Amino acid sequence: MADLFTKPTAPQKDFSESEKLNWLRLIRTDNVGPVTFYRLIERFGTASEALNALPHLSKRGGKAKPLNAPTFESVETELEKLHKTGADIICAGEENYPLPLSAIEDAPPVLTYKGNLRLTRKNGIGMVGARNASLNGRKLTEKLAHAIGKEEIMVISGLARGIDTAAHSASLESGTVAVVAGGIDVIYPRENETLYHQICEQGLIVAESPFGMEPLARHFPRRNRIISGLSCGVVVVEATLRSGSLITARLAAEQGRDVFAVPGHPFDPRAEGPNRLIKDGAVMVQSARDILENINAFTGSGLKDHDQFSWITPPAEEQDIEGSFEDEPSLDDLREVLLSHLSEIPCPVDELARTCQVSVSNVQVVLLELELAGRLERLPGGRVALINMN
Repeated sequence: MADLFTKPTAPQKDFSESEKLNWLRLIRTDNVGPVTFYRLIERFGTASEALNALPHLSKRGGKAKPLNAPTFESVETELEKLHKTGADIICAGEENYPLPLSAIEDAPPVLTYKGNLRLTRKNGIGMVGARNASLNGRKLTEKLAHAIGKEEIMVISGLARGIDTAAHSASLESGTVAVVAGGIDVIYPRENETLYHQICEQGLIVAESPFGMEPLARHFPRRNRIISGLSCGVVVVEATLRSGSLITARLAAEQGRDVFAVPGHPFDPRAEGPNRLIKDGAVMVQSARDILENINAFTGSGLKDHDQFSWITPPAEEQDIEGSFEDEPSLDDLREVLLSHLSEIPCPVDELARTCQVSVSNVQVVLLELELAGRLERLPGGRVALINMN
């Protein structure tokens, strides 16, 4: 089968050992998420300069105590532990960083991996679904994963029980990627310990969380964006309407990736998610051919529109405002203006800038300070919301 990706030459960066350690220090700092990380690098040029600016920026945002990054010694210890287990890190912009993942706005600045990183050069299909999957759901997943693997396409999933386990097990020989929510050394669930070690030997394990971190509920949506970000399409086999698998489908749509769904019986709650996706425009899957014939190539040059998914379509992308604002308030005054408009309900950044009649660049400076102070969180689709401090 012909390669589905047209991979242009992506910008590459040579990282010194000290700069990689500084990247790790910066992303391991409290209140620094991927989007804020990239804003800091864009503003200050290097992780080292960004680290020097953190205390001042967080203080301007309202943080009482200075925001300090982890020490060199702590990240060196993390790297030593990784290397002892056969794992390593790769930074966004390095030559072998997965190209499809690098295209999403909140790509992990530092990715931990164990196994064959070259697998990410292949086209990938994400396969997700219910943990309490039916026997038929697991059997169909195995059949789909095996057929997709035979076409030299890697299968990507989250190492959970149920559909994830079936997808990984059936694609071990052809190549499978497991994205874990905790640290790369933490096997969850424990029942998948044998499968975890098989994937380390024959496939690839990737993680965003620090070494040794146990997975928490908030880590799973972040893991899901990596599953969809590594893929050119995501298949949902079984999922309730409140399932994390639908979060992965929504993220795939936001990232411009294809969304596929396997239909199920209307009386089965595990069919509600896929049936709803199909009703709203997802490609219905009855065999692997439905997937292979409908995959849209990821070119690295832009993302496809998914407006037909009205209930999972993200808000508008951030845009700069045309024209200039000669009488923009100072950053201190702008902070008070933005705080009066922000709430715990997510709001698009571009809408915030239009409402306040100020440039997006100045809005981003203040939002950066507020996030570093722990008062603001960023959400997919260029949205922000205040954090409830009570």
